[in-house]
Amino acid sequence: MRRIAGIVLAVLLVGGVVAAVVAGRDSGEQSTATKTVRAVIGSEKAEFFADPDVVEALAAQGWTVTTETSGSWAMEQLDLKGYDLAFPSSQAPADELAQRYGVREPLPRPFYSPLVVVAHRAAADVLAANGLATLGRTHGGTLRTDAFLDAARDDRTWQQLKGAGKHGELRGTVYVSTTDPESSNSGALWLAAASYVAGGDRVAASDADVARTAPLMRELVQVQGAQQSSSDAAFRDFVSGVGNPLVLVYESQVAALLQEDRDVGDLTVLYPDTTATSDHTVVPLTEDGRKLGELLAGDPELRGLAVRHGFRPQGATAEFTRATQDHTAYLNQQLTGVRQAPVPTSEVLRDIARRARG
Repeated sequence: MRRIAGIVLAVLLVGGVVAAVVAGRDSGEQSTATKTVRAVIGSEKAEFFADPDVVEALAAQGWTVTTETSGSWAMEQLDLKGYDLAFPSSQAPADELAQRYGVREPLPRPFYSPLVVVAHRAAADVLAANGLATLGRTHGGTLRTDAFLDAARDDRTWQQLKGAGKHGELRGTVYVSTTDPESSNSGALWLAAASYVAGGDRVAASDADVARTAPLMRELVQVQGAQQSSSDAAFRDFVSGVGNPLVLVYESQVAALLQEDRDVGDLTVLYPDTTATSDHTVVPLTEDGRKLGELLAGDPELRGLAVRHGFRPQGATAEFTRATQDHTAYLNQQLTGVRQAPVPTSEVLRDIARRARG
């Protein structure tokens, strides 16, 4: 991953949340920024804001951004007095924060990222051989969400899947590792999509809807044991060869790594055929916070830098397509065959997550 050239200061927020303060550049150059804004952001955007080129581009526009990281769904627990903006990883927690703080619509949404499942090649091949996935690209394909949920209902193990016997690392229950859905956006969105499919392609809207799919949601979560609070940590573990062979991450994390031209080994990228997209949404708490959100959404240089970090800018596909044209063996640039599941209200999704965690 990109080396963080800014000065990053770890502080404690809530439950061990790590904070990153982007204060300047190693080169010692004086910032030309005239305004400093304070932001709490999802951890997957920490490297973007710490990128020296982003720091420089913001400074050229007259801004310095100081960031602290938190799980998107944990932001509600924070006292945001003194912050200029919150920047969670999807619209549902953003809408909740906007309502709480009386923030006017529309909320800036600079970029977004689909959820993907990263797998080692052996695991992807076994899934495909058993009808749980299809492999349409050299290093990628599609996870069949309905078939995968059926396997979860049956507590299927790798040993029960044909072809797994020759891969000693494929043992135990078949599951996708996710972050904690009660605090982290990616884990919550995985349950949102899964509950939609399990509910007969209906978005959960009532206690009865939640109760119908609750046993399966518990299967998806409790088989994992302890969960990471950060998708960044989960992805780093996967890249280093640690942990489960199937891990839910953001496409942006994969796209950023590929653009660094690093050795990614047998990385295989599976796009769930039904997913919930992560819309990174700014909640302006001050007028300066709103101006910064609009700048991130509209400035061509900052949009280009967001693409370099793997994000898809809102309102256009050409920027992302150009930047990732050498990596189509891994990435589904046009999201062909991927449908967007509606996300329940934040109240309902929190209830799904609570019941899943038991």
